Amino acid sequence: MNYLRTALALGLLYLVLIQPNHPAAMTWGALGLFPLELPVIVAALVAMGAGRGGLVLRVVLVVAMVVIALLKLADFGTFIAFNRGFNLVADYNLLPAAWDLARGSIGLAMAALALGGAVVLVALLALALWWATGVFSSLTSAARPRAIAALLLVPATAIAVAEIGQARRAWFLPPAVSNAIPGAAFTARVGLERVEQIRTTRADLARFRTAAQQDSMRDVAPLFDRLGTRDFVLVYVESYGRSSFENPLYIPTHTATLQTIEGDLAARGLAMRSGWARAPMVGGQSWLAHGSVASGMWLDTQARYRALIASPRRTLFHYAQDAGRRTVAIKPAHVFPWPEGDYFGFDAIYNAADLGYEGQPFNWATMPDQFTLHALDRLERDDPDRTPLVVQVALVSSHAPWVPIPELVDWDDIGTGTIFDQWALSGDPPEVVWRDHNRVRDQFRQAVDYSLQSVGAWAARHAGDPPLMVVLGDHEPARFVSGVDGFDVPVHVIGPADLVDRFADLDWTEGMIPSPATPSIRMDGMRDALLSRLGSGATP
Repeated sequence: MNYLRTALALGLLYLVLIQPNHPAAMTWGALGLFPLELPVIVAALVAMGAGRGGLVLRVVLVVAMVVIALLKLADFGTFIAFNRGFNLVADYNLLPAAWDLARGSIGLAMAALALGGAVVLVALLALALWWATGVFSSLTSAARPRAIAALLLVPATAIAVAEIGQARRAWFLPPAVSNAIPGAAFTARVGLERVEQIRTTRADLARFRTAAQQDSMRDVAPLFDRLGTRDFVLVYVESYGRSSFENPLYIPTHTATLQTIEGDLAARGLAMRSGWARAPMVGGQSWLAHGSVASGMWLDTQARYRALIASPRRTLFHYAQDAGRRTVAIKPAHVFPWPEGDYFGFDAIYNAADLGYEGQPFNWATMPDQFTLHALDRLERDDPDRTPLVVQVALVSSHAPWVPIPELVDWDDIGTGTIFDQWALSGDPPEVVWRDHNRVRDQFRQAVDYSLQSVGAWAARHAGDPPLMVVLGDHEPARFVSGVDGFDVPVHVIGPADLVDRFADLDWTEGMIPSPATPSIRMDGMRDALLSRLGSGATP
């Protein structure tokens, strides 16, 4: 029985230590990776015994292993969603965001059940590790075996430390030595990397705060004067990326829709150019893309975003206010107040509750994109006595979970939005669709196509007195949906020819299909690119 207990305890520690933190490592081959921390842990527990020192060691080990196991799990999730690891300093805000997404997608009861189950599993893991470490600390009370364990602890620790140094390139080991190391101290490496990540992230934020105060546009004038009395509308299409032009699952649908839009708008006298922008992330956190474009700062982490809104950095919308324009944010995804919005320089912010939608929500998406664009007209653009606008619109119909999909209706029939209920209450719910990744991809294809159709129809509706529109994706969806690498999103400039031609020097393609060879502009370069082309006081 003692042998069985020891074997079970050893097996549990083994499994926890080899837990991968990346989807690509979740293979049967991972079971063959020997964790070099295991002999160190066992030797230390045996050497310390069951006394007070042993109890302290067990507490430290259990806490460390549970925390690192959770960090690995967080890495696993962020690699799937955002194609990067989890950052302790920058990403803790993702927890409430994940809760909101789960609640909106699968309902409050199921989300609460999943959260409760996760808490129970963590508690069970901690109890199991406490038992397993107790097996080895109480294995013997004899002095000689404990002394032998203490002696073995020295070479076991040296081997583990050597592997960590070699893997992190902290030092070079001769190939003969490196190849002789029998496994990997991966769990210890994850813990060490997180400690260093905290230090490097803090240093990065210090540099960022300094850079945020250095603004080349601060004393430039005039800006926005080339628009005259025409509005400028910046539209973000959720999860719209280069995959629409590179993934065979999406190319036929999305390019056909764009070609139809191009033909229709050209017949109405509008000009178009298309290029690429480089987003700072994939999979989510759209506000990082919005903030990068608005501020001219590279926001690839939430920590940088928080540093931005605490800085004196002036955004695209501050400069629009200085030019005498009314600045407006249309935010249908915001079901709660947006206190950060005060920083960006908006005269008016319309969150979901302010847009007048009385129809059924589309799971996480609060309302269809066509209603959102119609609300912009009703709330702002239809006022005959208004000042020229600079507007940011963040559409949501192509946000995960991409079910159900609405259809376009006659603009005059939209009303309060109840006409969309016929689609909001149709089809399988997300928990059914998401059992099949192929169905998820097909829903994504349809959702993005609907968003593009909505934008094209809105542009056509205003072709008689067109605003200048810049339509771009915010980021690619998760890699398992996009099916492509990279961070590029399409950018479409739509409007009067004299304004669209201001973007010709970027070598963006005429029409709605960007050339794959056109270099992308990083999103933190978009603010100044827009200001320098719309204001005579700035040089591109």
